[in-house]
Amino acid sequence: MNYFSSDFKLGILGGGQLGKMLLSETRKFDIQTYVLDPSPEAPCQFGATRFFQGDLMDFDTVYKFGQLVDLLTIEIENVNLDALDQLETEGLKVYPSPKTLRLIQNKGRQKDFYFANGIPTSPHQRFVDKNALAKALENDELELPFVWKSAQFGYDGNGVKIIRSTMDVLDLPDTECIAEQMVPFKNELAVIVTRNPSGAIKTYPVVEMEFHPEANQVEYVICPARIDEEVARKAREIALQVSEKFNHVGLLAVEMFQTKNDDILVNEVAPRPHNSGHYSIEASYTSQFEQHIRAILDLPLGNTNSKAAGIMVNLVGEEGFSGPVVYQNIDKILAIDGVTPHIYGKRETRPFRKMGHVTIVNEDIAKARKIAEEVKNTIKVISQQ
Repeated sequence: MNYFSSDFKLGILGGGQLGKMLLSETRKFDIQTYVLDPSPEAPCQFGATRFFQGDLMDFDTVYKFGQLVDLLTIEIENVNLDALDQLETEGLKVYPSPKTLRLIQNKGRQKDFYFANGIPTSPHQRFVDKNALAKALENDELELPFVWKSAQFGYDGNGVKIIRSTMDVLDLPDTECIAEQMVPFKNELAVIVTRNPSGAIKTYPVVEMEFHPEANQVEYVICPARIDEEVARKAREIALQVSEKFNHVGLLAVEMFQTKNDDILVNEVAPRPHNSGHYSIEASYTSQFEQHIRAILDLPLGNTNSKAAGIMVNLVGEEGFSGPVVYQNIDKILAIDGVTPHIYGKRETRPFRKMGHVTIVNEDIAKARKIAEEVKNTIKVISQQ
């Protein structure tokens, strides 16, 4: 099929910043794109060939949207899978498949999948609601502290909380959830695996992630990870094992813990472009967004090696600021060599909302990390006074 400068239409479910960055690649290749998102202010509204506003969890909305396109992909997991099943049954190519998404969309089901397939991960228990969780605590069936996760609809640190006492349970939402055993780790790592329908597969280098202690959001992504080669090899092997078991098409970001004993445990996965791969836009020969397009269209996969060390700094709304966004001191970071800001197009900021990211590229990873700290301390995402 001719995808380029043709009548071919690629559908994307979700119009946030990941979709916006995907559109940079489809516009480069002159591929028509249709995007569906619930927000009329979604970042993708300007870059798509056609933008549609609608509920991603509504069967009819997703089904009718899918009938307009020749191939369907996602930039967010929370979509109506029954509609995708029906579209796939009728012959539409959907990548990743609804079967894969169904295993990943619910974190309890995802964790069960790891255990069933011999993939190393932390012990967990599933609960239908908060009451069942509280009863397990009362009966000493759960050991404090533990990590609570909402089974569905968590994002950017939302839906995750460390439970240190029974009082912490009171503030939890009443929803299906899992309780994970705390992992004594020394690094949080990630590997992005790419697979196309023909079975070609490639991995990106192992990256290291540093998290904000309060918001549970990634602050820095560092590539390459500052770890031993043997640990990196083990992380890549496990990521490939996860990819094989899910049999996904497109990108799969595998988040992992490196324990104190250098074991690798899978935390969770995302079947789409991911925050841990944003550095690749400037630092890699093939960005994760171009690679996702190559994969779902069954084109040759690009070179995943890095041109230089890359660090990504997340730009999130400062605490105490809500309203029309202002990027304070952005001119100062633009004056630093190797620094590239990416602004997502969200007009309203609020505390810890992801508003953009900055990539730092340097031949020396230590220098790149130092510049990243300077960038983080210089640019502030605030609101108009």
